[in-house]
Amino acid sequence: MTLAKRTENYFPSIFDRFFNNDLMDWNLSNYSSTNTSLPAVNVKESDNEFVIDVAAPGMTKNDFKINFQNNVLTISSEKKEEKEDKKESFTRKEFSYQSFQRSFTVSENTIDSDKINAKYNDGILHITLPKREEVKPKPMREIKIS
Repeated sequence: MTLAKRTENYFPSIFDRFFNNDLMDWNLSNYSSTNTSLPAVNVKESDNEFVIDVAAPGMTKNDFKINFQNNVLTISSEKKEEKEDKKESFTRKEFSYQSFQRSFTVSENTIDSDKINAKYNDGILHITLPKREEVKPKPMREIKIS
């Protein structure tokens, strides 16, 4: 079988449109069709804690809501903005709405939920989830033979 390059103009088929839209573009999986995005998230684990960093420049700490319930950490934000310009001959009104929600499930009885803390600094939301003492790795100890 030989593949030939089409040189004539043609209308894309329904299959071409389906496979070329945002639903099948795996590189844009965090983007919606309105060109808004979910913030990038880094999750790090150490012996003592989990740290979640959420990249959210241009926001304030009051724009976020963080909940921990049934071993699920949920980070959400909702921001509304309205601007109105009135001039002699026209009125221009603009508004925008941004929201997102990300949820992370942790193993049962892993996190000391009373010690979870969050801070927002330089466009990054830092959330620290300390591990319970029972799940932290114990140092190796030598056992003497009697």
